[in-house]
Amino acid sequence: MQPDVIIIGSGMGGATLAAALAPTGRRILILERGDHLRPSPQDRDAQAIFGDGVFRPDEVWLDSKDQPFNPGNYYNVGGNSKFYGAVLIRYRAEDFGVVHHAGGATPGWPISYDELEPDYQAAEQLYAVRGALGDDPTEPRHSGTYPHTPVPDEDDIADLRARLKRVGLTPSHLPLGVDIDRWLAAGQTTWDAYPDTCGGKMDAETCGLSTALAHDNVQIRTGCRATALIADPNGQVTGVTCDVDGGTETLTAPIIVLAAGAVQTAALLLVSANDTCPTGLANRSDQVGRNFMNHNCSAVLALHPFRRNRAVYQKTLMVNDYYLGSDGDGPLGNIQLLGKITGPILAANARLPRWLAHQIAARSFDFYAMSEDLPNPDSRVTLKDGQINLDWQRSNWAAHKRLVKSLTTKLKQAGFPIVMSRPFDRRTPSHQCGTARMGADPITSVVDTFCRSHDHKNLFVVDASVLPTSAAVNPALTIAALAHRAGRHIAQTEFAA
Repeated sequence: MQPDVIIIGSGMGGATLAAALAPTGRRILILERGDHLRPSPQDRDAQAIFGDGVFRPDEVWLDSKDQPFNPGNYYNVGGNSKFYGAVLIRYRAEDFGVVHHAGGATPGWPISYDELEPDYQAAEQLYAVRGALGDDPTEPRHSGTYPHTPVPDEDDIADLRARLKRVGLTPSHLPLGVDIDRWLAAGQTTWDAYPDTCGGKMDAETCGLSTALAHDNVQIRTGCRATALIADPNGQVTGVTCDVDGGTETLTAPIIVLAAGAVQTAALLLVSANDTCPTGLANRSDQVGRNFMNHNCSAVLALHPFRRNRAVYQKTLMVNDYYLGSDGDGPLGNIQLLGKITGPILAANARLPRWLAHQIAARSFDFYAMSEDLPNPDSRVTLKDGQINLDWQRSNWAAHKRLVKSLTTKLKQAGFPIVMSRPFDRRTPSHQCGTARMGADPITSVVDTFCRSHDHKNLFVVDASVLPTSAAVNPALTIAALAHRAGRHIAQTEFAA
């Protein structure tokens, strides 16, 4: 098949774009460097996942001090979404404007929330989101309802919700992409970072790709790693060089789409430098690789020595009381429940004796506190002798510490005498974004408001790299909404005839 569109990457951006373009009848080829995840005994083995890292790829990047680390950036059909927590939440409307934080101000977006709202609605339908409107004080306008009702609280989480309300917080339902019955029937007893091999997560493969591949004009090639883009002196991207089965192959199409993730997309653009574009493709602005963001996050565990948490799937609520600012503080961020921490998970991550980890996990209610990481041009992805170098420069950390402190105070008021917190380290860029930012001005941005490269009119980017800001919520739904918007634009402008 000679494709009309080549999409590099099968995660949330690539899969959603393919689903949006599939009804046009144009020939779409998706390239994925990995393969399908297959069911295995390790799927539900916490020690294998969190202790032994059996699903982490054998890959090394360099940090800001040129020290090697394994980033945990997954390569498989469906991308990182096969391991995500499936929180499918919209950015708040305020996130699209200038927001003043303790650590600085965001630049704002070149589009408004209202311009993206129809695409948010479409993405929620595609990914079968379960949620409820009306209980979150920061919820932006919705033109429709969620396609499914929220996942119900188990008894101990219902009690937690009531306790949070009594101390003045406003817990609301967490928008989720989950077939809860299928997930639990497969024996999966927790959630975050577990692979989806049963179709219980509404991930890029389960929803976006399955919708796209239902059309005969869409194909996917696995084991096909894009290594460079080829562009002519006139700015036309003419092909993709790929490693396939130990050899090299060049594929061509009139439209090329990058959806490899914020780090790998930046690396591909940089490595594709030529005489006409000596600093990399799409990089006339010198913004490719810059403004890397990854959220400031901490795990917060609340315990009572005489009260057990018997919940199996606890990830059903969030708290946004601090999102837009509270008690004189600026915006602090989002709080949501983690998938239930178990003894083996805690032992692997905190290096505790197994017996003590089991005792703590049996009594813990596990929260995820998340604050905005602000764009910084010096926080960036570069290449060093062909190897990815990630110099992530955290920002807005003081606000994050205030968020954790505020949550800790409320949890103690709610009846949990023991509250422990620990920041997530730099090894897992699970919310990576920002290295090919969207903007109206080609001097200061990489793509336009429809995700088209300013420099190469047949090149689009539809992953998290285009996000101008990280906000303080999970990025997956916003990636999908932007990809859907780009798909509508391509269909209307390129395929109209």
